[in-house]
Amino acid sequence: METAELIHSIDQVNTQLQDIISSFTTEQLNTVPFEGSWTAAQVAEHIEKSVSPGMLYGTVENRTQQEDKLQGIRQVFLNYDIKMKSPDFILPSDKIHTKEELLADVSSRWQQLKEAAQTLDLSATCVDFEIPGIGYLTRYELIGFFVVHTTRHIHQLKNIHSYFKK
Repeated sequence: METAELIHSIDQVNTQLQDIISSFTTEQLNTVPFEGSWTAAQVAEHIEKSVSPGMLYGTVENRTQQEDKLQGIRQVFLNYDIKMKSPDFILPSDKIHTKEELLADVSSRWQQLKEAAQTLDLSATCVDFEIPGIGYLTRYELIGFFVVHTTRHIHQLKNIHSYFKK
């Protein structure tokens, strides 16, 4: 994936996320749809906590080229048959959210990611945070991880939304 493709995927995910959040009423956003599920607002909060553009501006190192980790990330995160458990530090709260606040946050975060993708050296490795089970990622891979992780949760939000259409 080239930088232009990465920027396109940022725009796509931002639009898809805005569209799916917009499709819920505020009441639906904050209602548990079925046992064992988060609310749609909690999924959005989890995305908010996990998509951290600030990580791209932290300490970086120019390391020798390692293998591109995005393919492996895609294989795991886009396999919807695999159930995953969120690390505690990005678990959502029980707070009631408004649609407006969620949409504003989504817009802001993804705009920041797009700006970073357009202006930063994407080959530099971010060393302030190691993704559990994956390791350190380049800025390019980290943005790709945010895209793939959010794509997984857009799928989850669509499933939650279909519950309310019954």
